[in-house]
Amino acid sequence: MKDRTGAGAGGGSSHGVMDGSDIMELVENEKVFTNFVDHKFQELDTDCDGKLSVQDLHPAVKDIGAALGLPAQPQSDHIYSEVLSEFRHGKQEEISKTEFKEVLSDFLIGMAAGLKRDPVVILRIDGEDLLEFVTGPKFEKEIIPMYSDIINESPQGSLKEHLVKAFEKLTVDHGMPPATDPWVMANILEPALETAGVCHDSQPSLEKFLSEFRTSAENVVQLLKEQPAIVAHSRNIFDGSGVRRLLANEFELNKSLDYAAKIVPRDLNGMISMEYLRTALDSLAAAGFPSVGAADKMDRIMGDALKMCDAGNEKRVSELEFKKILTQILGSIVLQLEGSPVSVSVNSVVHEQLSPASTLLQQQSSP
Repeated sequence: MKDRTGAGAGGGSSHGVMDGSDIMELVENEKVFTNFVDHKFQELDTDCDGKLSVQDLHPAVKDIGAALGLPAQPQSDHIYSEVLSEFRHGKQEEISKTEFKEVLSDFLIGMAAGLKRDPVVILRIDGEDLLEFVTGPKFEKEIIPMYSDIINESPQGSLKEHLVKAFEKLTVDHGMPPATDPWVMANILEPALETAGVCHDSQPSLEKFLSEFRTSAENVVQLLKEQPAIVAHSRNIFDGSGVRRLLANEFELNKSLDYAAKIVPRDLNGMISMEYLRTALDSLAAAGFPSVGAADKMDRIMGDALKMCDAGNEKRVSELEFKKILTQILGSIVLQLEGSPVSVSVNSVVHEQLSPASTLLQQQSSP
């Protein structure tokens, strides 16, 4: 498994890592950035009235990210949503080109900050690491427990179904691109299983499973050699430090709580239902924990913290009380993460050629 430059994923080569530095280079180059703004504003201002609605910006955000080399979801989704919500706050319905430049600068700086915090590594998976795993001493040690889990999860499943689930449990660390990706399934996994002659037989024995999995994995290796998969990869350890920093910074905490309280519905008396605590909490994920659904362990931690505060019922509280409860929940999350950090790895196949921001800089600086 190699990054786009051919260096190993752990080799430390910065050319295969998107950390926001190229984006900051664009924003800090006044001449180039002004040209970029002029071009993008003209492209978005379809009715040529010299104004853009904030809504017009939303569909353009991912196009801008793609032009700067930011891969598609899921790695970048939290970056987009975080920055969009930030620059929308306090803006009027329409903005001029001057205001657009300010907004776009804020957006790109926020995007760069997101990538600096959560760098995205571009990996070239060519079967080399997977072959090493399949032929190495760790193979049976890891696959046997995997087999037991799969049998427990789906006792009536067929051999093919069990093999697919096993491949889905492999990660880029094993040298396997995400098997749930449609491209990987259609171009790598399905052909590998077909070549191995895997059928829909009933539940296999452990010996049969290991044999068929090894054969199928060797076929996957060959297919990856012929057609490597390019994967955008990020890994983060959430240990509570980010949340603790937020709790220690009164200004930032109040700002975050104000936003969290603003996005949830209120009744005619301005009261907020406790059932919206989870929604508000998810809006604070940038503080240092993954969004709901990103990690089962984190979901359990958040669920426990919410239960402690009796969240989910229809009791209505004032905004002040709502923020106080959110703060208590954050404190509970800190304690649990400090005792048991959560690791989250996100991988998605890149289906289009990515253009680094340096290329965009060259384009915008040309006459």
